[in-house]
Amino acid sequence: MIGSTFDRRCGASLLIAALAFCAPSLAQDDAKVRAGLEVWKSTGCAECHGAFADGEKQRDEAPSGANLRQTRLDDAALTETIRCGREGTGMPKFGEDAYTPRGCYGKPAETVPSGLYPAARALSAAEIDAVVVYLRARVVGRRAVTKEECEYYYGKDADLFCEKDDEDK
Repeated sequence: MIGSTFDRRCGASLLIAALAFCAPSLAQDDAKVRAGLEVWKSTGCAECHGAFADGEKQRDEAPSGANLRQTRLDDAALTETIRCGREGTGMPKFGEDAYTPRGCYGKPAETVPSGLYPAARALSAAEIDAVVVYLRARVVGRRAVTKEECEYYYGKDADLFCEKDDEDK
């Protein structure tokens, strides 16, 4: 009996210590996720991929973007795709250093391919990293868009865009 009480106290102490250690990290991670969402919104990603990265583009004249909720790309491949674009697909290059002075897709530095769709603006490596963190945390592997995801995306304007629950009506 004494041993099990001791085990519970030790287990509880370890859990509290782990939570105290992780709390600043979780807050920092959420700040990076939110920063990635802001880059996503301000760069026009939703115009092609949709607000929720489900391939439901927001502008008819924009190229059709991939459904990133179903992507199998790892973080490195997502980063390179955002940085370098994909020639002939409508995916623009967003990296300030893409192709020149730094090569893409394992090739040495070269001139930018002429078949790339123009980007709204160039992104820094930190901005691209934030978008990948956002995609990994809030998009990749998710199925149907939930009310919670809608509220996260639209923030204070969620009432204008997100469906209300029966309780909220």
